[in-house]
Amino acid sequence: MTVASIPNPDLVVSPIDNSVHWNLANNRRHSFQNLHTIARYVTSLRSPRVLPFKKDIDWTIGERPDVARFLSVPHFSGFVVARDDRILYEAYASDFGPDRPQTLMSITKTILNIMLGRCVADGLLDLDRRVKDYLPEIGTGYGEATVRAVSDMNVVNNYSDDGDWFALELAAGLRLPATDGSELTIRSFIRGITGEDLINRTGHLIYNSASPEVLGWIVERVSKRSLSSWLIEIVDGAGLENSFHILCDRDGVPSLGGLASLSARDLARYGLIFARRGEGIDGRRVADAGFIDETRRNPGPTWPKPREGMYYSRCTTTDGTWLGHGGYGGQYLLANPDTGIVVVYMGVHENQSGDDGEIYPPLINMMAELAASESIGPGRSVFSGT
Repeated sequence: MTVASIPNPDLVVSPIDNSVHWNLANNRRHSFQNLHTIARYVTSLRSPRVLPFKKDIDWTIGERPDVARFLSVPHFSGFVVARDDRILYEAYASDFGPDRPQTLMSITKTILNIMLGRCVADGLLDLDRRVKDYLPEIGTGYGEATVRAVSDMNVVNNYSDDGDWFALELAAGLRLPATDGSELTIRSFIRGITGEDLINRTGHLIYNSASPEVLGWIVERVSKRSLSSWLIEIVDGAGLENSFHILCDRDGVPSLGGLASLSARDLARYGLIFARRGEGIDGRRVADAGFIDETRRNPGPTWPKPREGMYYSRCTTTDGTWLGHGGYGGQYLLANPDTGIVVVYMGVHENQSGDDGEIYPPLINMMAELAASESIGPGRSVFSGT
């Protein structure tokens, strides 16, 4: 007797708008907190040593009107302000908490800044060489572009996040595979991306979530190390308390374009690597200080309106002072190396698109002001600076 099966309900795709079940508005909040259990292929890592956080709460942070606004909106999940080994403020929605993971979406891309920086500092990688110099098998969508242009989202090719991201979801096990039994992989997909004149003449970045996958492949090739070994080093250097989850394809290649999950506190621990200019726990060298500073000093193309004054640079966003990145769904990580402060905001939009571009400028401004303040801490007001 043959026992019949049914398609996995979480991975069923709507024939109307190509939306997958886990990402429908009604399901998204639960899915963002459980994506590491929904996807078919996941790698989880834990650090043997932990950065212990001590609470050192400055209650005036929560009294700021701009902070209070973002902690009261329906999409809010978690908020952490941290410096060194101290939590200066934190808040959570009723269905979230300090140990609850949530997918970071595109915040994941910042991992490439760490990897690229180390490869450049160690003399393994030249950002001004062409992609095909390192990946001869790459297709026309990236071959003639420089590594710098790819890391700055400064390439024109035939990939678009509006439609082609679904293929990367499929490769990462977030959609039902083809009925013929074939399986797409991350690298088979990016190898097939095509292009002609790759020079960006728009005056601003062209956002492309396939580019980090290309960069990860280059890092693996030049370092002769697996991406998993890189991720283990980063997780250990950050001193994460709970598990770092990242989706991968059936070949075990991690999806660096946007599919890691962390708790809000652990995202702050990770962000502190940038705030400390690359230094991890116990004095470990995790990222390269010179590369982080260069990322801020010589950024790439500008973001279009309404994010004037922000630039894309080596898989991060910067205004010349802070480094950060947003994630689909309404979340942001921001680190200020000048003050050593990291601010984390997690949220999940439950509208049809799953995002709201207009929310980011005021959110980022609030986070940047907090991260720039030298007055944050017990007994010191973020209003008066006393």
